[in-house]
Amino acid sequence: MSRGWIAWALAVAAIGAGYASYGGPGVALAGTVIVFWLLLDFSRALRAMRRAASAPKGSVPSAVMLATRLRPGMTTVDVLRIAGSLGEPVSGGAEERYRWTDAGGSAVVATFGGGRLQSSTLQRPETNEGPDEGPSRGA
Repeated sequence: MSRGWIAWALAVAAIGAGYASYGGPGVALAGTVIVFWLLLDFSRALRAMRRAASAPKGSVPSAVMLATRLRPGMTTVDVLRIAGSLGEPVSGGAEERYRWTDAGGSAVVATFGGGRLQSSTLQRPETNEGPDEGPSRGA
């Protein structure tokens, strides 16, 4: 059972409990609480989208940190809140795919379906340094 169905089941239970306890005024109180909860959730989503829209598109401070925090099933708003910016659309495929890149060239590509995160992959830039060509440690 998803989180949304549980929330709506609790809303129906609140209306039922309000009616059983106080009749019409109880239903009105339960309805008022439900509308307030919906307005809070809507406000939270708008705040996340406004913050993401004001940041540079497709840019994150650390792609590695973003990749570690993403989990399949997260909503688009949750991903925007974590990333802090809108992703760059990636062409190809029927799915919605977006990319976030950091200053070091690492990128996270997230695939969405039905408003939820399906998968994410971390892409690191290729380096030309071999195992013996890296910085040497002084002796």
